Amino acid sequence: MAGQTFIDIVQHQARTRPQALAYRCGEQRWTYADIERSTNRIANTLAAMGIVAGDRVAALTKFHVESLLLTVAAAKLGAVCMPVNWRLAPGEVRYIVDHGGAKLMMADRGFLPLVDRAGMPSLQQVVVTDGAHDGLPGFHDWFAAGADSFTPVAARPEDPMLQLYSSGTTGLPKGVVLSHAGLAYNCQLGVEVWKVDEHSVVGNALPTFHIAGANMALFALYSGATGASYPDFDPGAYIAAIGAHGITHTFVVPAMILFMLQSPKARQGDYRTLKLMAYGGSPISDRVLTDAMDVFGCGFMQVYGLTEIAGSATFLVPEDHQTSGPKARLLRSAGRPIPGARIRVVDPATLQDLPDGQTGEVLIESRGNMIGYWRNPEATAAAFPEGRNANGGWFRSGDGGYLEGGYLYINDRIKDMIISGGENIYPAEIENTLMQHPDVADGAVIGVPDEKWGESVKACVVRRPGSTVTEREIIDWMRERLAHYKCPKSVDFVDALPRNPSGKLLKRLLREPFWQGRTRAVH
Repeated sequence: MAGQTFIDIVQHQARTRPQALAYRCGEQRWTYADIERSTNRIANTLAAMGIVAGDRVAALTKFHVESLLLTVAAAKLGAVCMPVNWRLAPGEVRYIVDHGGAKLMMADRGFLPLVDRAGMPSLQQVVVTDGAHDGLPGFHDWFAAGADSFTPVAARPEDPMLQLYSSGTTGLPKGVVLSHAGLAYNCQLGVEVWKVDEHSVVGNALPTFHIAGANMALFALYSGATGASYPDFDPGAYIAAIGAHGITHTFVVPAMILFMLQSPKARQGDYRTLKLMAYGGSPISDRVLTDAMDVFGCGFMQVYGLTEIAGSATFLVPEDHQTSGPKARLLRSAGRPIPGARIRVVDPATLQDLPDGQTGEVLIESRGNMIGYWRNPEATAAAFPEGRNANGGWFRSGDGGYLEGGYLYINDRIKDMIISGGENIYPAEIENTLMQHPDVADGAVIGVPDEKWGESVKACVVRRPGSTVTEREIIDWMRERLAHYKCPKSVDFVDALPRNPSGKLLKRLLREPFWQGRTRAVH
């Protein structure tokens, strides 16, 4: 379906497979004919309230299918949907909605207090995803009277379809504008590499504001598969759903894998239909990955990517997931570039290409690369310092890594690098060793001020239940396994590590107490 928009794709599926099951969520079912009919009705209703091409509509929801319906319907008008992170504070939600200038907000009933507190002046209409409440119309009732037919705009593949906001861990969130073509390119990878087809069941328990959650929802439309939606991730329930609903493909973040492995149901699950568990979004420890390979018994695929490239940059395919033999070291790599994309590693200061094995900043050329940051041409230009080209241009990822034998190894965010005594130290390497300690349930490594070395390495550790392991024991254990300059000089024990909804560690929150009043920027 290359060269098509998702408007074309929905129409094609509705025309050729109208009664095939497109999505399921709980007891609800949607055929492909339902998707086409519902998005036409929503488009008519949006048009009646004055939504036109270029406008934005917002979604504050856990429900994948309703978010998808609003996205496709908006696209039929040339408008763009903005899924908003529902874990944000009211002021942060207000900033995003105002920044996008959204005229409509679809919000879950449970998030209405957040909508009230945010007080967003651009909104003309609020509809409630899961039924009418307190004078506000329910989403499905709101569009029910719309006509079943609609003549969409003459959209082009390069037109915008989705606007996702960056996490804002280094400042105000930026609106990442993604095209039909960029999103379709990532879905095509699902067909070609993941082997998703019309017989597949794609399980999705990731939030709609996460690029992986958005792509997993779009996979069904693109491939003709069935999308199985789980708005709230519960480790035991998701294990049960794999067997009960015949899930064949899923994408999870490493924290979700860890939570499933810790569930008493982990070794009781029925994984016979499960063909592929893709994972990404944050580093995974060797132990968690090898345990997961043993328990789930399916193919595993690591995905390295970013919102700004509409998803994927590299895949570590199942054949490269081997725990012994010459390929075993590949488990620490992020894999090779996806078909059609290229990777470079450059000096962050000069943008000069670096030789294999030398760490620098990862640059990505991909057809999935974003249109740009909404209303932020300066940031867009900075992200593509060499300009754009026919294959999307070279995007600065901000990630530190190196290439070796065609495989990409990610060390850390460039900004997370610790410089101690003139040595560049990448926390991810240390964290991977730390997580092998039998008493460590979770761990993170940060740089803290050091009068002698500039920075020193600190480990923040969540002990396993019942453990009484000490700071000295952890430091000594690490020194047996890593160069001493890389090892923690101190260990703080914490109850939990701060993470965003995507499972990424918020190291900024760990660093802040140590860097207050210092000149170094806290990221």
